[in-house]
Amino acid sequence: MTTGTAAFSLDGKRVWVAGHRGMAGSAVVRRLEREPCEILTVGRETVDLRRQAEVEAWMAEARPDVVFLTAALVGGIHANNTRPAEFLYENLAIETNIIHAAKQVGVQKLVFLGSSCIYPRMAPQPIPEESLLTGPLEPTNEWYAIAKIAGIKMCQAYRRQYGCDFISAMPTNLYGFGDNFDIAQGHVAAALMVKIHRAKMEGAPSVELWGDGSPLREFLFVEDLADGLVFLAKHYSGEPQVNLGSGHEVSIRGLAELLAGVIGYEGDFRFDPSKPNGTPRKIMDCHRLAGMGWTAPTPLREGFERTYRWYLEKLDTGTLRGLPAGR
Repeated sequence: MTTGTAAFSLDGKRVWVAGHRGMAGSAVVRRLEREPCEILTVGRETVDLRRQAEVEAWMAEARPDVVFLTAALVGGIHANNTRPAEFLYENLAIETNIIHAAKQVGVQKLVFLGSSCIYPRMAPQPIPEESLLTGPLEPTNEWYAIAKIAGIKMCQAYRRQYGCDFISAMPTNLYGFGDNFDIAQGHVAAALMVKIHRAKMEGAPSVELWGDGSPLREFLFVEDLADGLVFLAKHYSGEPQVNLGSGHEVSIRGLAELLAGVIGYEGDFRFDPSKPNGTPRKIMDCHRLAGMGWTAPTPLREGFERTYRWYLEKLDTGTLRGLPAGR
């Protein structure tokens, strides 16, 4: 069982990005375009990743050397609260089908994308990798978290039993190109951007936001996520999951104010404390990844400025995504 840093080359490899139409997957595709590899993708109209027979048949034919498993059903607090069965079943089905088929066809490297919500609600801050399974989960997203924990453990089990070089990366909260800008179903950063943009366009004097604005969050630009995942594919081979974050945190109120500055909105914010805050604080301890030589390069304001420009371009062309992301 290999553990720790290990050189792995993508040169000449057939690399499948599972979930290439999602926010994370599309960023990985863009990043891999700078590598001397062959990028493989397949749409849900051809292969339903929830169906084991379809996944196994396609992988047996395509024979990928490397898999980036970014496919998932994802969403914010409201989506997790109202669709728990979908979040548990679909994510379990997708990851188990792909991981098992990867072992069957002899995939050389698999990178499984988890989520920081796998950690306990009251985990130490910043959250170390060792916090996994040491306490209760955040109730508002436990279904998604349990599915992702199962994916981590499956990668570890296949490494232990079969010697598969399957690794897991745990990103913090993501934002950027390809995000889901549906206010009800999307994550906090995208939902805030839409609300504040609309308020500016409508001349609204204030914007109402969930909770009291106090929760602290860490945000990672999705282009940085993709770069970090490719780095891990090349340089890490071990059983423990690796945290992937920016190392900087901001309160929800602070994020709203930052976005107001980026968007040019001059109104006020009204917070509704009757709505859930979610986890009080969540920032990742990324010393393990930093020790390998990688840190996120994009400052928060720069990342949101680039994201807002992208958002405006998509609004102008009528191609903005507003459906549940990543599957």
